Amino acid sequence: MMLGLLAGAAVEAQNPIISGQFTADPTARVFDGKLYLYPSHDIPSPIERLKEWFCMADYHVFSSENLVDWKDHGVILSQEDVPWGDSQSYSMWAPDCVYKDGKYYFYFPASPKGGKGFNVGVATADKPYGPFVPLAEPIKGVFGIDPCVLLDKDGQAYLYWSGRGLNVARLKDNLTELDSEPVSITGLPEGFKEGPFAFERNGRYYLTFPWVQDKTETLAYAMGDSPMGPFEFKGLIMEQSPTGCWTNHHSLVEYKGQWYLFYHHNDYSPEFDKNRSVRIDSLSFNPDGTIRQVIPTLRGVGVTDARKEIQIDRYSGISKTGASIGFLNPADKFEGWKLLLSGSGAWAAYNTVDFGNGKLQRMSARVLSDGGGTLRVSAGGKLLAEVEVPASTAQWKTLTVPVKASQSGIRNLRIELAGGSGVEVDWIRFE
Repeated sequence: MMLGLLAGAAVEAQNPIISGQFTADPTARVFDGKLYLYPSHDIPSPIERLKEWFCMADYHVFSSENLVDWKDHGVILSQEDVPWGDSQSYSMWAPDCVYKDGKYYFYFPASPKGGKGFNVGVATADKPYGPFVPLAEPIKGVFGIDPCVLLDKDGQAYLYWSGRGLNVARLKDNLTELDSEPVSITGLPEGFKEGPFAFERNGRYYLTFPWVQDKTETLAYAMGDSPMGPFEFKGLIMEQSPTGCWTNHHSLVEYKGQWYLFYHHNDYSPEFDKNRSVRIDSLSFNPDGTIRQVIPTLRGVGVTDARKEIQIDRYSGISKTGASIGFLNPADKFEGWKLLLSGSGAWAAYNTVDFGNGKLQRMSARVLSDGGGTLRVSAGGKLLAEVEVPASTAQWKTLTVPVKASQSGIRNLRIELAGGSGVEVDWIRFE
């Protein structure tokens, strides 16, 4: 899956949704009918003291209308731009952005000049993608990280952050000063908590947060009748990482009638969990307003055009034996993954593919194989194509075959190795 990322370029992806750079701590917001993503930006540390820790120097913003193709608008704020911040601290951690009265307010934590810990600053812009101009001073009275702002229906704004627990305070109408003393949020379970994200739905207020229940962070939540609480703990949104990624950080957003959970995982950096990448999965609620637990997927969300390269390694289902994924190029993991089918009967499924009006005539597959085999590709119960992969295909090769049966509309796709002893697949595409 080769997805190079350039500022201003459109990028097609499943999970993780951004390639070419690391992204973490995603805050998703809807502005003018479009989804904007404000993540932090992990980088390999240029300084020795952060070689084994989080290192972040700036922020990008991304936008999408279909949650599949993402545009990188480039850097919107750098540590060198912050008047009050230490320009060499590499501590531009999880941000947020909200809109009010014609202006966008971008909230970010940073280490102050000559000081310790973190303050929270604000930068403003006339567009959701900037340019953002930081204020001369941080918000007075706020010491910590992970700012989140809830703009309530009555226009009152509330700031949430983490620092010696989770905290909340009202903001003045200018959204840059506190209008109340900070309140420590109580009633939550014991254990490390950070990254608060608050929102309102059907008159109820949700406080969601990463929480170390055991060894690594789950995503958990509480509910209340007021933005400042009290909140009643309800349970988990997502279990801790099965592969041991220590952090998770998230946001929840409704877009075009569907709720989504944005979160992160170390997909492109399995050996170092301080370099994370943003994911999306669908989310839903029970009739009583509680959140149904989300099971993380590789497939993610969105409809994939059958005429584009379908990254079958971002599967929605896979056989218990004989199928696995690996990196295309271990030296450059941003090139993505491949599907490995090692024995007859091994398969992978990929849902929600748009075949359009059913006039696709050919299918191409980029493959590699030692032993050779037959790939069968089907959708909606129809066998669409068979690809005979010759043995000793030592280099990646694109094979094109005619489509046996037409298919139209949105269908779920399945690829299976029907005979053979090992075929690797980068992508398939219909024409």
